[in-house]
Amino acid sequence: MSRIIVIGGTGHIGTYLVPALVDQGHDVVSVSRGLAKSYIHNTAWDRVEQVTVDRQEEEKAGTFVERIVGLKPDIVIDLISFNLASTRPLVEALRGKIEHFLHCSTLWVYGHTAAVPAGEDEPLNPFGEYGIDKAEIEKWLMHEARTTGFPATIFRPGQIVGEGWTPITPLANDKAAVFSKMARGEEIVLPNLGLETVNHVHATDISQLIQRAITNRSVAIGETFNAVSDTALNLRGYAETIFTWFGFEPKIAYAPYEEWMKLQPTPEEAHHSWEHFARSSCLSIEKARRKLGYEPAYSSIAGVKESITWLIENGKVEKPKAWK
Repeated sequence: MSRIIVIGGTGHIGTYLVPALVDQGHDVVSVSRGLAKSYIHNTAWDRVEQVTVDRQEEEKAGTFVERIVGLKPDIVIDLISFNLASTRPLVEALRGKIEHFLHCSTLWVYGHTAAVPAGEDEPLNPFGEYGIDKAEIEKWLMHEARTTGFPATIFRPGQIVGEGWTPITPLANDKAAVFSKMARGEEIVLPNLGLETVNHVHATDISQLIQRAITNRSVAIGETFNAVSDTALNLRGYAETIFTWFGFEPKIAYAPYEEWMKLQPTPEEAHHSWEHFARSSCLSIEKARRKLGYEPAYSSIAGVKESITWLIENGKVEKPKAWK
């Protein structure tokens, strides 16, 4: 088994990934700021070496890379690198010292896609700082993997769901109050015809893909994989399903995009929604299925329902009136 360093190990992906790696017999080190705990209790965390590091501060001081190399990893999983200036020094320091480097990217690298579902070879057309920066990391990492042999694999998560997390809602935002409104049977307003899409993924399925990439390293190195559920949801179908699950006939109105944006509580909330439905993400997992044997345990709607159930049980979303 391998010594695996998970950078950002106590976040939502790490909550599911770190215990799974421990249970497989790996020696796991979780590197984080120590400000958050895993969302779900698992006794496997008792066997995890926890290293408290503020990455941004140590990168400024020039000590972060030395810290990671000093942990003597066989495999590094970087869940929290957001620009090439952060990724490049770590890769250079690890070159020739590790078996596998796995980088967490994002479905936002696609930007606008010409065809759906979008496969990994679809040309990237990112917009916005986050997507552009991640795409730059991807391009550089794949060049290093294919020209210098650096053992890199990239995975692109969708909109993450699971216990402890508010899923992107039918209004394409992360406001749990949307679900409370639906739980009261109140009308919601969707943009345009509600046909924009979101592509959720349960964090345990991201964990599955990472584990399969490690197990199938020979075919995973030098490759990029979409880490999403098997189908995307359009906003209308998503809303109709949740209303019905809550025990109500769907109560949905529609407004042209410009009018809809003005209906939102703040410009910031309106922009956050726009960031999602402007991309209308819908990705293919055919490559991950074929090369890694990846098979999501959760559909998009099943993962969303688990998240909402947790929110209701923890008092963050109102219990639907129709539920006893």
